[in-house]
Amino acid sequence: MNTRCRSVLLAVAISVALAGCDKLGPGAPAAAFQGVDITGANYARTLALPDVNGQPRTLGDFKGKVTVVFFGYTQCPDVCPTTMTELAQVKKSLGADGDKLQAVFVTIDPERDTPEILKSYMASFDPSFVALRGTLEQTQATAKEFKVYFAKVPGKTEGSYTMDHSAGAYVLDTKGNVRLFERYGAGAEGLTADVKALLAQG
Repeated sequence: MNTRCRSVLLAVAISVALAGCDKLGPGAPAAAFQGVDITGANYARTLALPDVNGQPRTLGDFKGKVTVVFFGYTQCPDVCPTTMTELAQVKKSLGADGDKLQAVFVTIDPERDTPEILKSYMASFDPSFVALRGTLEQTQATAKEFKVYFAKVPGKTEGSYTMDHSAGAYVLDTKGNVRLFERYGAGAEGLTADVKALLAQG
């Protein structure tokens, strides 16, 4: 990961840590999460994008499960496949509760990430993972709601490009409320513990 990506990641982590100061309220029990607790945050609350079949999806579709929302693109060389692999590991580690975890991948590169490509990409990790693909305008609005940064970076050859984007994932509880920001690189073990803790809360 280059210096620019690391600085973006650090800025996002600091941002969500500060924004999560308002928790469940006075006297609420503090859970020992591995990720950054952002319970009560006034962002990452809405999402409305079509899936790879053109079906409109919202966060409400995933209530009853712990949902992990990640923004990325299929040609990402490191952050995205690492994160999706870890999510697949978390689901496996949950055993019988694996079906209570829902991974949601929001592409920040709808220009190249066609529905067919996204279907294949999700299947390489876990067929239950959901990929969402909106227009560029829809993607920008959703990224703003989740405080996610992304930008197209011109490549070395004409017409080529990569995507610069913030890393990390947002975790919502079974009621659809955003609860945690998981930093990139934290590993599957910590995320598994956090998902188990949220499932225990119901």
